[in-house]
Amino acid sequence: MAPLKVLVGVKRVIDFAVKVRLAPGGQRVQEQGVKHSMNPFCEIALEEAVRLRERGDAAEVIAASVGTRQSQDALRTALALGADRAVLVEVPEAAPPLGPREVAAALGELVRRERPLLVLLGKQAIDDDCNQTGQILAAILDWPQGTFLSHLELAPASGSVRIQREVDGGLERLRLRLPALLTADLRLNEPRYATLPNIMKAKKKPLELVPLAELLGAPPPPPKLRVLRLEEPPARQGGQRVESVAALLERLAAAGRL
Repeated sequence: MAPLKVLVGVKRVIDFAVKVRLAPGGQRVQEQGVKHSMNPFCEIALEEAVRLRERGDAAEVIAASVGTRQSQDALRTALALGADRAVLVEVPEAAPPLGPREVAAALGELVRRERPLLVLLGKQAIDDDCNQTGQILAAILDWPQGTFLSHLELAPASGSVRIQREVDGGLERLRLRLPALLTADLRLNEPRYATLPNIMKAKKKPLELVPLAELLGAPPPPPKLRVLRLEEPPARQGGQRVESVAALLERLAAAGRL
């Protein structure tokens, strides 16, 4: 089998520790002046790809993102964490936000250009929680897919990968022929931290910018999904203390909950 090339999808999102606020107009969240970072599930996917290369199972790890020029920050982090090179499919700042279908279409063209044998994505992004891009991309490529991954073991001699995935009933074990697409779940691994020397080295690693229209060979189609309105969750109501179980039951009965 030829040296294995792994492509890892990376998304720039608002940092998980930031309290999200609505932007004026109620159709977007406030992103100006807000800390962003790499999507946590993308970090897990990248860590697994880097471990494959460190074990000698993979020859190259490519980090790829579809977004505005600001997404270079997440890709530089990916390079500092061990990716060999990065590709940004650049979306114009004024373009409407892309949905999972549009992102998968762009990644599909990138996969056809780079020809990796393995594509790793996070199972979902913490900003929209769609959990769709990996599945749509696998359908576009007509590749076998393994979602919600908690263990991965390459078998280069047979040109396959053995995986363990988390399902509602427990764990499921599968063997997939390469090329394949996998999406990482929380328990797959624990990502490393980027050290200062590696952050400095990442500045010299190649980061390619490819305009979305150039990659697709035509202007991108309008997104199929459109956000009509965003709303803050309702404020939590205060609780009430009761003196005994009998008083609790009485209150519940009065409220029609019994």
